[in-house]
Amino acid sequence: MSDSDCLFNLALTGVQQLIPYIPGKPMEELQRELGLTNIIKLASNENSLGTSPKVTAAITAALPELTRYPDGSGFALKAALAAHLNVAPNQLTLGNGSNEILELLARTFLSPDVNVVFSQHAFAVYPLVTQAVGATAHVVAALNYGHDLIAMRNAVDEKTRLVFIANPNNPTGTVLAATTLKAFLHSLPKTVLCVLDEAYFEYSHAEENAVNWLSEFENLIITRTFSKAYGLAGLRVGYSICHPTLADLLNRVRQPFNNNSLALVAAEAALQDKDYLQQTIALNNSGMAQLTAAFEQLGLAWIPSAGNFVSVDLNRSALPVYQALLQKGVIVRPIANYEMPQHLRISIGMAHENQLFIAALTAVLADA
Repeated sequence: MSDSDCLFNLALTGVQQLIPYIPGKPMEELQRELGLTNIIKLASNENSLGTSPKVTAAITAALPELTRYPDGSGFALKAALAAHLNVAPNQLTLGNGSNEILELLARTFLSPDVNVVFSQHAFAVYPLVTQAVGATAHVVAALNYGHDLIAMRNAVDEKTRLVFIANPNNPTGTVLAATTLKAFLHSLPKTVLCVLDEAYFEYSHAEENAVNWLSEFENLIITRTFSKAYGLAGLRVGYSICHPTLADLLNRVRQPFNNNSLALVAAEAALQDKDYLQQTIALNNSGMAQLTAAFEQLGLAWIPSAGNFVSVDLNRSALPVYQALLQKGVIVRPIANYEMPQHLRISIGMAHENQLFIAALTAVLADA
């Protein structure tokens, strides 16, 4: 056995078998590979509006204190979030993006003798955090690219500890009706925790705010992020809202300085900038209409989306189209890893970015 094999075998079995998450292709990488200078990136569901001026001002004001450790409890941000959400601060857990919250949930509640239920075509991090701790994943077939809650409930058994639900779902953009979701929550045993992943909540035009359900469902954990609508993807700030006992457990596992000082002040400022959020949502609405109108003109089907992205069915393998778009300086996201090999996921950009993508896609399809 080689030294490499010996070292590899030191890792947990679940970690050995992991296939790492592959992020969207960076613009810098495409520049290096092809020497292109005019590149647009519509691959990672980022906010194309740019940074809020209030966030920039808050970061600038915090720069002189970078020699100090951040507030390990995130007191000011949690106070601002508590007021914004009308919850108590002890219901909140801060994460390095909501992805870290998902990992904290796995580390806190999962083990090799329990299982997790989630949907086909759901966020790729669910199987990663499940497998890393050795728990079993029950993946339920999707219904019209979305969550089949009846089938998911049937998959819950006496060993189920967590159920992950993305609403809206990434990468399909599907969203569940509030009545359907509440009926599912009512049906769950109290020993099963339902993780409602609402990373795209601000875009969703939700019928109801699930935060208002927390008093009714003590086993509900809601995760949200500042990476999408608030435009802070580069600073990585997410959070969960849940029963204080569950939050206490998560905060025992959370590292004390998981959010840096600039991220904390930026998130607090972003939360107060309501004009920026309204501009973001308006830009997303118009961009979604722009892209779907183009898809219709091209004779392409798409999945109606409640996020800041849309997945389009090319009715052929999407990989050659993705690669041809790269040659034109357009980065989008192939989603074959989500068992959707004919789809591309397109993030909503500025109007001119959307138009450049539409022109590039039209040319690529005409040459195919």
